[in-house]
Amino acid sequence: MRHNGLIGSLSARPGLWAFLIAASALALRLWFVATGQLGLVQDEAQYWDWTRTMQLTYYSKGPLIAWIIASCTTFFGDTELGVRLGSILGAALFPALVWLLVAKLWRSPLMAVLAVFVITVSPLFQALGILMTTDNPFVICWTLCMLALYAATTQDEQGQDRGLWPYALLALAYGVGILAKYTMLGLAGLAFAYALLLHRQGALPRRFWPRLVLALGLGACLGFLPTLIWNMQNDFVGYKHVLHLIGVTGKASHASFRISRVFEYVGAQLGFALPWWYVLALLAGWRAALQAWRPNAAYSASPGALNLQQSTLLAVFFWPMTLFFLAWSFHTKVLANWNAVSFVAGSLLCAAELHRLLVAGPSQRAWKWLKTGAWASLALLLFVHLHQFLPVPQSLNPAHRLKGWQDLGQHMRSVADTRFPDPSRVFFMSDVYDITAELAFYVPGQPRAYCLWWDGRRMNQYDLWGGPKGKEGWDAILVLRGDSPSVPPVATEMFASVSGPYRYVASFRGQPVRPFYYYLCMGYNGSWPRQDTGAF
Repeated sequence: MRHNGLIGSLSARPGLWAFLIAASALALRLWFVATGQLGLVQDEAQYWDWTRTMQLTYYSKGPLIAWIIASCTTFFGDTELGVRLGSILGAALFPALVWLLVAKLWRSPLMAVLAVFVITVSPLFQALGILMTTDNPFVICWTLCMLALYAATTQDEQGQDRGLWPYALLALAYGVGILAKYTMLGLAGLAFAYALLLHRQGALPRRFWPRLVLALGLGACLGFLPTLIWNMQNDFVGYKHVLHLIGVTGKASHASFRISRVFEYVGAQLGFALPWWYVLALLAGWRAALQAWRPNAAYSASPGALNLQQSTLLAVFFWPMTLFFLAWSFHTKVLANWNAVSFVAGSLLCAAELHRLLVAGPSQRAWKWLKTGAWASLALLLFVHLHQFLPVPQSLNPAHRLKGWQDLGQHMRSVADTRFPDPSRVFFMSDVYDITAELAFYVPGQPRAYCLWWDGRRMNQYDLWGGPKGKEGWDAILVLRGDSPSVPPVATEMFASVSGPYRYVASFRGQPVRPFYYYLCMGYNGSWPRQDTGAF
């Protein structure tokens, strides 16, 4: 059959194939970012603005994202490439870690090539390779923890215990991961579940439990202590925000059931993984769960099958996170990326199923299905990176609402230069964090921008920093979104006069993308509204 030639080619030079796949994706990402195909999205601009006020942590996220961006912009400047370099490097490191885990520790180089391919064409990991968000370092740390746990529970090629390095790696990756995202704390529970299942089968090495507890304890201290100190200094607003966001406190904490949320969540997960690969992950995940609970020697000996440790690791790191967020979506809105780390195990499960099918020899129908899925995945990969050059209607362009920020920033600078008596004494502000952050990055000169509090909106990091200081007598431009929004009442109390609204449709490469409205505010009197600390 024709697939035998493919298996032979991949098996003969698996390292070369994996390198070519990863290198091609890296080159495509570098080109995409360097040529300005998509400006910074709102959260990226906000994380960049955080680097101008370095802290132990921030209102909605840990400090790692700001540390990474600050390091990259030191060498590449406050540019889109500088901000996103961390995501590009992280996306290059991720397949290398997958290769190390699957090809080296699992000694399955063919499956490793398939895993690198699956993560390369996954829309989720494509996005994480371009957008500098907290999920990029979070996924890296999560993968390192999985690698460390597997190494700690298996022997090396000489049949010897691997020593203390897996536990040291686990402590470091766990701690750094907490600095990226609080969700990393949940990995401790998965680590214990993995160990308990192996303990049940008598498959744990000596002295594993005390080493595991010590590693996780050290990691938790490393990662959690900075956020705890900062939150103690700021009335625990960061923790309150997280609890409000996940529906534990506030209006969303009341028991509710809305099936539409579930459909949104499931649709997002299928979109992240691509349906044809997600089905394979589910099939392999079911087999892995059965093998972890009741090992079958005959299955383990079959071509391309996972062993006990591999099955247990992937089952534990896929099913609990996936099912928890599925169940939680019945209660409140679950953002699509909250379950991102389960796609690490999910991608490996998909690769395991592909490996099993190819080694066992798929039927003609299955082989045709696999080829179609592979070509469709590559087509979507190219579409994501080249959509700007395709005749795609704006209404169908998924990136449409993310564009136009640079044009908005330049226009606001022009307004400041032409509509005010002294352009050097004009500051910029909005009433939402995303516009505030984009103004801070894209207004020429990258001035400080401010986020105006009014109408009981949810807090953000800008509220903790407050308003402009020492700018009494200055003028300002207030930028709002929406359909001709009315001027916030607090603005008329802060300035001698306010005029507007004026409408401006921002464009991207000559194409209109989204409207904004702005007000001209004259004579700042120094009063800045205080935020409601209960609005998380």
